[in-house]
Amino acid sequence: MPVARAFRWSILAASAALALGGCMQTTGPVAMVQPRPDLDSMAYGQPYGAPQPVVVANSGGGAIAALSNSFAASPMPVGYAGPMAGPARYDASYHLDAGDKLRVVVYGQEGLTNSYAIDAGGSITMPLIGAVPARGRTTAGLAGEIAARLRNGYIREPSVAVEIDTYRPFFILGEVSAPGQYPYVPNMTVESAVAIAGGFSPRAKRDVVTVTHTEAGGSMRAVVPLGTPLAPGDTVFVGERWF
Repeated sequence: MPVARAFRWSILAASAALALGGCMQTTGPVAMVQPRPDLDSMAYGQPYGAPQPVVVANSGGGAIAALSNSFAASPMPVGYAGPMAGPARYDASYHLDAGDKLRVVVYGQEGLTNSYAIDAGGSITMPLIGAVPARGRTTAGLAGEIAARLRNGYIREPSVAVEIDTYRPFFILGEVSAPGQYPYVPNMTVESAVAIAGGFSPRAKRDVVTVTHTEAGGSMRAVVPLGTPLAPGDTVFVGERWF
């Protein structure tokens, strides 16, 4: 009897152990919760050591190419200038004169590449070739003249480019707050010239002004409205009203 009783207790203990072990191993569904990003990662992106995003190369087709083309076709904001845009251009037919400052580039010749101002005599002075007449020429015409002179005994096949660094000033006189000489800005009008000079005086005639335009062929004077474009070297005269 003692043996049978001991055997029964061992069976009961083993059954209880198996039941308890099964309860502990039984698991319900587990929800995988992703950690919430902190403020740094939200503001600055992934923290150091996080996997980097995969970069897909543009093979010239598909959605990436279409997106790139749409950005390329979008107009730039007004006044935008891309990298290395260079100085603002006026007109290819613009005729140079005293007061214009030029950038002359002779490719492969650092000693000749420089900025040159057109002097009162209408010329620029460069090393090797001396004074080169610039008054009345276009930038392309001046570049051709410089190249021809360099080719004459100095450089076998010179490559020359000329661009306008700064334009000669304009003048505004008469009934404005600060008459005088001012730097010319491309696409200027009479109205913007008056604004640069501090605006009209109380006695100014405000509807029309007199503009004198001078070129190598002579001068022209005209009474024009405020929206009239100006050219470098022009003289604006604001008259006085009589009532």
